[in-house]
Amino acid sequence: MNVIFVDSFSGEELLHTVSHDVAGILAATQGESVTFPVGHFKYEFHNLDFYDDNGQIRQELVIYVKKI
Repeated sequence: MNVIFVDSFSGEELLHTVSHDVAGILAATQGESVTFPVGHFKYEFHNLDFYDDNGQIRQELVIYVKKI
């Protein structure tokens, strides 16, 4: 599944990755903090989005974080 990290203040996409362990990524994200090359962030909320990709229904997890 596609997993996308987004800065909830600016709307900037911080990371786009693919993972089969979505529950593990979500649990790790909800910990103390997440570090990206542009700084340290704290989990705020997430959405599971579904979209049409050339006739196929796909899903992606969007994780919103705020800079700390």
